[in-house]
Amino acid sequence: MSDFLNLSGKTFLVQGVANKKSVAWFIAQALEEQGARVVYAVRSEARKKSLETQLAGRPVFICDSEQEGACAQLAAEVAGAGFAPLHGLVHSIAFANYSEGFKTFAETKRKDFLQATAISAFSLVELAEAFKPHLAKGASVVTIGISSLLVTPDNYGYMGPIKAALESCSRFLAKSFGASGTEVRFNVVGAGPLKTSASAGIPGYLESYLFAEKLTFRKRALETREVANVAVFLLSERSSGLNGTTLVVDAGLGSNYFDKEVIRLAMRPEAK
Repeated sequence: MSDFLNLSGKTFLVQGVANKKSVAWFIAQALEEQGARVVYAVRSEARKKSLETQLAGRPVFICDSEQEGACAQLAAEVAGAGFAPLHGLVHSIAFANYSEGFKTFAETKRKDFLQATAISAFSLVELAEAFKPHLAKGASVVTIGISSLLVTPDNYGYMGPIKAALESCSRFLAKSFGASGTEVRFNVVGAGPLKTSASAGIPGYLESYLFAEKLTFRKRALETREVANVAVFLLSERSSGLNGTTLVVDAGLGSNYFDKEVIRLAMRPEAK
């Protein structure tokens, strides 16, 4: 059987594994299943220790993207350990401070917005620039966004605009790297609501997740592995014609706002 994705023997950096529910973990697993070598980057020594069993025998590096210079240090360490050139990067990190509970977007604190922007969006720029000398020609960079930048969910707060910034950063990076002749591509996977540990920290997320499930065409929630599979396709040379774009993976919920069952429940909530 031919290796359609041609990932075997290639090396990828995956940033953002927190546990076995992480999108980054599913992407890494899919890459390894295809015969690729995966280098892992996690945010702290504590996180690395918590993943000792899960990532046993795999190369794991530390990168706290909130700290200036962290991505440059990561790139130097990864290259110094002999893992360059890399054939792709996966940026799957995000952070928002919801410790004070739900607030309207207008009440967003400056420090919280800037912190979340640095970690969730600008870190992609820093990561790409740091690894630029260590990427193979035609390498692919993939980041994880959201399925729609037009919706305004109350419980997502200021992360909506930050995810919009992330998507824009990806497009501008695609242009910057394209002009340099490296042929490095940048794309976004726009994921619908998922059952991850990170999303569980969003106030009221469970209700939003169940609502989204009702809006999918299949009436079954999006699975994390489905998002990961699209990310792996974007990392492969089979997606070479895609650059500076967002592939939405939402099982159809973005096209099903007027589903008759959801309308019935909304207009007659007593109806089960």
